[in-house]
Amino acid sequence: MRIDVFTIFPGMVDDFAAQSLMGKARDRGVLDIRVHDLRSGANDPHRSVDDAPYGGGAGMVLMAEPLFRAVEIVDPPRPLLLLGPGGRRLDQAFAHELAALDGFSLLCGRYEGVDERVRAQLVDGELSIGDYVLGGGEVAAMVVLEVVARLVPGVMGNEASAADESFADGLLEYPQYTRPATFRDWTVPEVLVSGDHAKVARWRRAQALARTLEARPDLIASRGGLSDEDALLLEQELGITYPASSPERGPGAHAP
Repeated sequence: MRIDVFTIFPGMVDDFAAQSLMGKARDRGVLDIRVHDLRSGANDPHRSVDDAPYGGGAGMVLMAEPLFRAVEIVDPPRPLLLLGPGGRRLDQAFAHELAALDGFSLLCGRYEGVDERVRAQLVDGELSIGDYVLGGGEVAAMVVLEVVARLVPGVMGNEASAADESFADGLLEYPQYTRPATFRDWTVPEVLVSGDHAKVARWRRAQALARTLEARPDLIASRGGLSDEDALLLEQELGITYPASSPERGPGAHAP
């Protein structure tokens, strides 16, 4: 997969992409991440990419001309997505869609944003990582790279890891434990050391459901509530009741 990132701080993004699993995947040729300096499209001695907005106002705006030129020199893989608040919100489903592509590109805004002609004529859409204000799109680009890269086959050492993570099935991940089995009188649940893989799977599913109901009931609601099978599993494994047969099928579970 090839991912191109356009930014006025290429070192920030490139250094991040060179670390950990992503960096190893780049070294092996599994990921082709290319980071481009938007100032390469500037044609003045100062390599200017921003100017004051027409109509007045605080701050500066990234100009259309250098951004168009920087992108057109590279001819990056499409879609080219502007990182900004008006875009589709990044979630695990969107990440899977991006990971299924041969490639895509990201354009990092800065200052007060970009000339509207960039949004209307250059990019193919927008992508948001949440409803809060950042100084620029670089941190957002790093989030997108991290979320999408781990879904690309060959990036993670154990492909099953991505399938078991939070949000992979619309649920938070079940609790995890490792050695020692007893730490300060706190012990690992007996089922996890039982060697019974079927029981472990049921326990983990029930725990993921319970944790999601407790911490993120909105995720359960977005699934249309729990299935009768999952509701029965919660009751049998953890003694948690849930109105699975109610017409609304909304969150209503509680632990005893």
